[in-house]
Amino acid sequence: MKSVVILISGRGSNMRALVEADLPGCKLVVVSNQPDAEGLAYARQRGLATAVVNHRDYPSRAAFDAALSEAIDMHQPDLVVLAGFMRILGEQFVRHYQGRLVNIHPSLLPVFPGLHTHAQALAAGVKVHGCTVHFVTPALDSGPIVIQAAVPVQAGDDEDTLAARVLAQEHIIYPRAVQWFLEGRLQLMEDGHVLLVGEQPVPARLIAPAGE
Repeated sequence: MKSVVILISGRGSNMRALVEADLPGCKLVVVSNQPDAEGLAYARQRGLATAVVNHRDYPSRAAFDAALSEAIDMHQPDLVVLAGFMRILGEQFVRHYQGRLVNIHPSLLPVFPGLHTHAQALAAGVKVHGCTVHFVTPALDSGPIVIQAAVPVQAGDDEDTLAARVLAQEHIIYPRAVQWFLEGRLQLMEDGHVLLVGEQPVPARLIAPAGE
C-alpha cells in the first residue's frame, strides 16, 4: 500500500478533497504545523493518523524542517503533499523529497507566484486565472507542472469570488494528480517537464470549464 503524507496549516480543504477521493491502495497521514488546525479534527474523524510539529517550538527554520522531516519519514512516504501548508521549506528539506513532493498553487504558473495571487490576477486584468499542481523545487513556485485548471475572470469579481471559483477546480485536479503519481504515470523529464504516461487516450492536463 502506498503512503501519502499531507501537510496542512489550516482547514485543509484540499486535504479533504484527497480524503474524499478515496484513492485506491493508499494510506493517508496528515501532519500540521498548527496544533489547532481545523483540518486535524476532520482527519481524526475520518480515522487518519495525524501529527503536529509546531514551528514555534523550534529556534530556526532548519531545526523545524529537521523535526518535520523526522515526523514525515516515520510513515515512509511515497509522496508528500502540500495542502495549504503555510511555511516556506528549506532547500535541504525539499531536496530530501525531490521527485515526491507536490504542491498546488492558486494561479496558472509561471504567472503570479507567491502570495495574494487572486489580487495579482485582478490587478493585472487577466481574463483567465486558475491553479497548478507542480513538483516542488527549491525555487519558489517554479517546479515542473503536472496539471492545471483554468477559470474565467468575470466582470465584478473580487478576490473572494475568484478564489472560490479557483478552489473548486483545485479540489478536482489535486486528487487527479496524486492518483497519477501513485499509479506511476508521472515521469519527470530532463528538460524539467512532466510526461504523463499510460493509458490512451491521455486524460486532459488542462481543465478549462467554460462559462462558470
